Amino acid sequence: MALGFEAIIWYLFLIDSILGNIAAWFFPNWYKKKFKKLNKYIPINKVWCAFYFCFVLWVGSTLSRLGII
Repeated sequence: MALGFEAIIWYLFLIDSILGNIAAWFFPNWYKKKFKKLNKYIPINKVWCAFYFCFVLWVGSTLSRLGII
C-alpha cells in the first residue's frame, strides 16, 4: 500500500513527539539553553510531551483502523 498524505503527516508527528519526549525526559537543560526565546513561550514539560505522544498514538490507531497506515 502506498503512503498517502495523511500517513506521511502522521509519521512526521510521530517523529516529532518521540524527539520531544527524548528532549523532555533526558535533555531538558539542553533545550532551555539552546532555545532560550522559545523556552520562554513554549517551555518543555514531561507531562505535556507524554500527552502529545499518547495523542499521536491514538490518532495513529484511528488511521490504522481506517486502513490509511
